Amino acid sequence: MARILVADDECGIREFIADAIGVNGHDVSVAADGAEAARLLDRYQVDVLITDLKMPGMDGMDLLRKVRAEQPEVEVIILTAHGTVDTAVTAMKIGAFDYLQKPISGPDELSVLVDRALEHRCLLDIKARSLVKDDHFPPLTYGDPAMASVMDAIAKVARTTATVLLLGESGTGKEVAAKWIHRHSDRRDQPFMAVNCAALSPPLLESELFGHEKGAFTGASERRRGRIELADNGIFFLDEVAEFQPELQAKLLRVLQERTFERVGGSRTYNVNVQWIAATNRDLPTLISDGRFREDLYHRLSVFPIRLPPLRERATDIVPLAGALLHRICRDINCDTLSLTDAATQKLVQWRWPGNIRELANVLERAAILSERKTIDAEAIQIQDDFTPRRIDVALADIERNAIRDALERVDGNRRRAAELLDIPERTLYDKLKKFGLT
Repeated sequence: MARILVADDECGIREFIADAIGVNGHDVSVAADGAEAARLLDRYQVDVLITDLKMPGMDGMDLLRKVRAEQPEVEVIILTAHGTVDTAVTAMKIGAFDYLQKPISGPDELSVLVDRALEHRCLLDIKARSLVKDDHFPPLTYGDPAMASVMDAIAKVARTTATVLLLGESGTGKEVAAKWIHRHSDRRDQPFMAVNCAALSPPLLESELFGHEKGAFTGASERRRGRIELADNGIFFLDEVAEFQPELQAKLLRVLQERTFERVGGSRTYNVNVQWIAATNRDLPTLISDGRFREDLYHRLSVFPIRLPPLRERATDIVPLAGALLHRICRDINCDTLSLTDAATQKLVQWRWPGNIRELANVLERAAILSERKTIDAEAIQIQDDFTPRRIDVALADIERNAIRDALERVDGNRRRAAELLDIPERTLYDKLKKFGLT
């Protein structure tokens, strides 16, 4: 719900506009002239001002100038008669959002324009906040064109309860984007619950999500509410949703479709009102083709997909992001504020950042810890060739671990058949399982 102020010296037009907007649930106030509207603006926070151009005393142009000078966040819609269209165009150059020519054709035309104004206000609000250094919240963007569509999508979906699917490489800030959606939504004062689907085994993940009854399994000594239940009326973030095990996907689908669930070991059905945000760096359509992810679940999750571009595609964000991250790092490790030398900055800009924002943060944290001066020079920025051998080892280990896990999934955990699939001795598979903690 938004607060709308209507200023017009014609009573019939004021009432028509108030009724047309009020049916959409907005809080509408009216003023008979510009001076009364100015007094109301001084007393209340207004989202959108709809004002006639021609009014006695303070007219619409004077009111617009006052709003632009004192409350620039307010969107202004100008009402104009046929003979004052040129003045309305001038008003838009001063800062009005749009104008509407009298006579108004109907309430739908007015409602659409108000919705557009509110959408624009929300987008500007998110962009403005993302440009401000926030000591308590991770930065998301600093205005690179590659992020413009992402910010626009976040602004739009934050005003809805649609299910969101965040796509992008590891380290691009998918969880931060989820938190931004929560922060700018109507559920901002309700819980934000996050679960990493890859970090928990299927039985533990099921219990964490849905809760369990006393005696549901060995060690279940008491009843426990799950995280879905605890997130009621809030937002639930499923990170790495591609790792959600097939045996649990049907239960997740039911919650998304019917908003109901049962605790593990229980028969009582619970209702839950949760907005879902899921994230993955995997190609879900490929997993669907391989039979490892349900197509119906995919369609439920991807109502509103948003792709976060890798850092290499948003190069103008690297330097300001580094500055914001470095400020937070210095606070966290309790050291004096550090700055980057020109050479260090140049080195950051030239790197491809395969690990994206997470890699940038790690590099800066190491540099800050090792720094003995108030500046960080290029030698302290240890990237590229500095860690290449280790990075290759880690990448190969990840490939090997994923191959083993995929093979086991394909044969329902049968280790002998998995070894045959991988074309390695069964004993070797057992050793690998121990090495990667997959036992």
